[in-house]
Amino acid sequence: MIITHFNKQHFKVQFGDLTIAFNPVSKDSKFATNKYGADIVLTTVNHPDYNGGEMMSFGEKTPFIVNSPGEFESKEVFVKGFGSYVELPLNEKSKEKIRFQNTSYVLEIDNMRICFLGCLKEDLSPEQREIIDEVDILFIPVSSGDSMLRAHEANKMATKLEPKLVIPMDYDEESLKLFMREAGKDIKAVEKVEKLTIKRKDIENKQGEIVLFEI
Repeated sequence: MIITHFNKQHFKVQFGDLTIAFNPVSKDSKFATNKYGADIVLTTVNHPDYNGGEMMSFGEKTPFIVNSPGEFESKEVFVKGFGSYVELPLNEKSKEKIRFQNTSYVLEIDNMRICFLGCLKEDLSPEQREIIDEVDILFIPVSSGDSMLRAHEANKMATKLEPKLVIPMDYDEESLKLFMREAGKDIKAVEKVEKLTIKRKDIENKQGEIVLFEI
């Protein structure tokens, strides 16, 4: 499996001929878009910074787009989504926040269980924890403001979920420093990667290892 991080919460996950896009940036966002062909798009929030699924049609690939809680299956990938709510400004100029539904996703690829929390703000309920169950790779927001999980909240949640790998997202320089400090990690000691190529055997003995990307 190959994981690439573009910006915000936009990740591309590839396994063989399968390509999954998480929260691709739309053309209406101020952030840079990336165009490639995806088989599946998982959108957590219907917001321009996260809902660019239409950008993921390319060549012979037209994606199956998931943007709500429920159970879905495509390309032999089973996806389960559960909902929460988050308040976000529509753009950087807006002072008013709009209430959006956020859908977090759990799926398994290449014998590794992935949990993508999206724009999660609140703590997980017992029912949501049960859906997540054991997780190998956790994608978690680390916010500097109050829109999503703050650094200490993200670290606390990551500690409870006990993933083998933790991938922070949607952070700025200050919130990432705080998150690393809360996790007891030296940010200077973590080597950033352009892409993460990983197999099941590579994570067997890992516990809470934080992965940072060059973005």
